[in-house]
Amino acid sequence: MLPKPFSTTGIGSLSHKNAQEACRLILKTFDIPFWPQLPKMSFREWMIPQYSEGMPYIRINEEKELVWVERNKSDELERFYESCADKCRIAISEDYAEGLHAFLKTIKNRFKFIKGQVTGPLTFTLGLKDADGRPVYFDEELREISLMLLKAKIRWQIGLLKQFADNVIIFLDEPILSALGSTAYLGVNPDEARRLIREASDTIKNSEGISGIHCCGNADWPSVMETGIDILNFDAYGYFDTLIMYKDNVAGFLDKGGCLAWGLVPTTDAINAETYDSIRRQFDLKIEKMSKAVSSDVLLSRIILTPSCGTGSRSIEETLKIFQILMQLKEAYSK
Repeated sequence: MLPKPFSTTGIGSLSHKNAQEACRLILKTFDIPFWPQLPKMSFREWMIPQYSEGMPYIRINEEKELVWVERNKSDELERFYESCADKCRIAISEDYAEGLHAFLKTIKNRFKFIKGQVTGPLTFTLGLKDADGRPVYFDEELREISLMLLKAKIRWQIGLLKQFADNVIIFLDEPILSALGSTAYLGVNPDEARRLIREASDTIKNSEGISGIHCCGNADWPSVMETGIDILNFDAYGYFDTLIMYKDNVAGFLDKGGCLAWGLVPTTDAINAETYDSIRRQFDLKIEKMSKAVSSDVLLSRIILTPSCGTGSRSIEETLKIFQILMQLKEAYSK
């Protein structure tokens, strides 16, 4: 089951330093509320540290804003394997996600849909490094442990959020997809990349959730759409042309029941020059272009609206502008 056409949700990060304030804003703004990641509050709320809790050999230096894996002779790995049996769940504590725990305390009603998120396995394993500065992706054992950890956190998160919603959407946040193929990541095997994403997506579905993926850049979109995800969230403001190149793949994805989440409102400096009217004009043109390849009825029935990315790097004033434009678009198109 997918949300109503033109429903709105967010990507994750907000610019706030007050968790309750961020949660109240989300709950009064979005059709599909989501718990906020608050990177300006703590280094532990950044993309990699936030999901590193419970990882064997993990080390964090908050003062220097560093997180890494350092193998030693302890029994950390053995204890992880023993505790992380099939279908295990690993919590995300308040120390690593104050926004999540404040969100749960703030909710007053039951929702049709709620959204959560997890750093995708590619971004996590290529972003987390060992003591020598080598991404753990290139260590087969650590790569698999990372996947196990993320899958356990997905299960825990869905179980938690299902107490407050009929349906839980989990986005795999994979910004690293836009860098694959560059010199730094030539060793990343495309088949292995798809396997990691598919396993994470399957875990969401097997836990009775709806799987989505977010990439705020260019990507090998046909490969992404082959990973079994239900929702593809792309930066429609900056990278629409890279997706429409694969219009046949998009049509096939939608025909099979997939949904496009359009990241319409920029979360970069570009927001300062944009207005509701300018964003709407751009959106109308993009819908017209996409409709030449995809049935309008299908396209407009399988659409969610989002910002282009999280707003954690913006000011609160800019965040409010981004959300306001998004709400205006929702009102205009859902009439």
